Amino acid sequence: MTSVSAPLTYLDHAATTPMVPEAIAAMNATMLQGGNPSSLHGSGRSARRTVEEARELIAQLLGARPSEVVFMSGGTEADNLAVKGLYWARRKTDPSRRRVIASSVEHHALLDPLVWLAKDEGAVADLAAVDARCRLDLDAFRAQLERDPSDVALVSCMWANNEVGTVQPIADVVALASAYGIPVHSDAVQAVGHLPVDFAASGLDAMTVSSHKLGGPTGVGALVVRRELDAVPLLHGGGQERDLRSGTLNTAAIAAFAAALDVAVGRRTEESARLEALRARLVDGIRTAVPEAVVNGDPHAGPEHRLPHIAHVTFPGCEGDSLLMLLDAQGIECSTGSACSAGVPQASHVLLAMGMDEPAARGSLRFSLGHTTTEAEVDRLLAALPAVHERARAAARVGGRG
Repeated sequence: MTSVSAPLTYLDHAATTPMVPEAIAAMNATMLQGGNPSSLHGSGRSARRTVEEARELIAQLLGARPSEVVFMSGGTEADNLAVKGLYWARRKTDPSRRRVIASSVEHHALLDPLVWLAKDEGAVADLAAVDARCRLDLDAFRAQLERDPSDVALVSCMWANNEVGTVQPIADVVALASAYGIPVHSDAVQAVGHLPVDFAASGLDAMTVSSHKLGGPTGVGALVVRRELDAVPLLHGGGQERDLRSGTLNTAAIAAFAAALDVAVGRRTEESARLEALRARLVDGIRTAVPEAVVNGDPHAGPEHRLPHIAHVTFPGCEGDSLLMLLDAQGIECSTGSACSAGVPQASHVLLAMGMDEPAARGSLRFSLGHTTTEAEVDRLLAALPAVHERARAAARVGGRG
């Protein structure tokens, strides 16, 4: 249990980040208004106006057209619509297109629907390899495409990895796939607000964005999708959102989403530099406190290499869960970045795809910084780490891992 007197140090912003004041204000103001955006009376028209103004702002900030912004309940639904909806639409026009190429380090919100399509819908899940830095192997990807481009329904490659922070070569992926007329989707949930993201300039056909990763509320996000691209909806009903996502729109959450994105994009350059400096302080301190620690992902800074706010570290001879809980007891919150099935810890599929062995993968932590992170919080982690590391090593030796 966390000590009552221990100050909370939150270093898990990649999981969710606290709402910014501007988003809270926008949400509170809108929640006081009534009206369904689909209703024709005055209150309905007012709600619709709020939604459309938010849509226009989000589109402008993401380099998209307003009609390309389709509101969703979050990143998971957007990824599901991208994978399933595009797959079904492509199969409908050409039944031979059964193959979906996706990077092997995608979020489970994308990998799991792909596995479902393979199991229940006859799709072929073709996972693209990454190197030890978590960067897509472009030569291998090119070979996958060229093997038979006529059977590929779509390609999906995340903009930046959520565990180790490596930025993927989206421009190269789009160039290779578009040469064969294959649509490309990218999960940009971690990238937006931390990297320059321009949908039109990227050449992407679809892109996932989530509100709560950039200072907005949970329960809202968007799939940015070209008007010319056909997709089969997951939900049927009122025909909202270009008939791609039926259901009454969450006006207050959408207004807050737009406000948060406006803040994140407007402050991106300054905030990214601040977070990069904090990350460097954190990484240098970890290497001093635990010399054998290994920092994972791309070692180079910059928007073409890695996210500025994520530091993923392996502590040899330790269990990540032990480290996490010992830090939590000190009021320091981070993440293992791994899945847990039926209470049994599992190594991260991302780290395994990078070539890491399972014991090392299980001994890793992700520290992700955000708009509330301070230098004092980083120093608090560094002060606690030596004793926490020693206790975790001792526990691992007792358990037969050391």
